[in-house]
Amino acid sequence: MSGACPLSATAAICRDTTFDGAAFTLCEVALGEDLRLFHTGPDGVYGSFNKVNTALAGEGLTLGFAMNAGMYHRDLAPVGLYVENGTEQSRLITSDGPGNFGLLPNGVFCIGKTFRVIESLAFQAEAPACRFATQSGPMLVLDGDLHPKLLPGSDSTYVRNGVGVSADGSRAVFAISEDRVNFHSFARLFRDELGLSDALYFDGNISRLYAPDLNRHDAGFPMGPIVGTVVPKG
Repeated sequence: MSGACPLSATAAICRDTTFDGAAFTLCEVALGEDLRLFHTGPDGVYGSFNKVNTALAGEGLTLGFAMNAGMYHRDLAPVGLYVENGTEQSRLITSDGPGNFGLLPNGVFCIGKTFRVIESLAFQAEAPACRFATQSGPMLVLDGDLHPKLLPGSDSTYVRNGVGVSADGSRAVFAISEDRVNFHSFARLFRDELGLSDALYFDGNISRLYAPDLNRHDAGFPMGPIVGTVVPKG
């Protein structure tokens, strides 16, 4: 479970905010922090924040913050592309289909030299080097534009979570709603409130957050991919 980069002296900052009449929790990560994706360890799929922390504890490390990071099948396998420590464990999917994942365009969150959210066909054409990557969908914001199929008045509301990145790739902001929101409102949080040019939806309904600084450790069904920062255990 070797780290992807040297540990940073800084840590993700999590805070509560409101937008468009709904409450959200945001966790911002700066480039240089040790941000990783987690799925499978020696004993199988982690499935929970506790199991990731147990694995990290052997190295004197712990999660700084974490959340679920993409859709998964019943066996907890990632639905689309999944890269961990530079190794592709699940392939990219570019076809449309039922459900939110298939609501094209979808995209990939890539942790490389910078943070990036890349539309899936563009990712396929470019094949960027990612130490970690997870595919999900739909895209929420693409080059400053909202996904064209997200409707302002939609009554499809859930607790939702996702990630947005700055245009220069120097920061990634992870968001989870505390209230039920529709896609359009969630997308505008990233673009209009946070000023982020690209954002990707992770999931809804099962969305969970681990943020010890906020005394937050959400419980629920086992998860597939998990994203989180790694810090020295203190």
